[in-house]
Amino acid sequence: MMNFGYGGVFGLLILIGDIWAIINIFQSSVSNEKKLIWIIAVVLLPVLGLILWFFLGPRDRAP
Repeated sequence: MMNFGYGGVFGLLILIGDIWAIINIFQSSVSNEKKLIWIIAVVLLPVLGLILWFFLGPRDRAP
């Protein structure tokens, strides 16, 4: 029987948020260098990177 608890659920939500952020970073129209920097930030700092990207990251998407 799987016993996730609150830590497992929180970790799963962070993982989903990080994947969503990375997909949106790839779809943005900013330069490749900025995309790489944001992806590194989200991967290396999952919670902080996700929060920073949410408030400071690129907003537009490629057509």
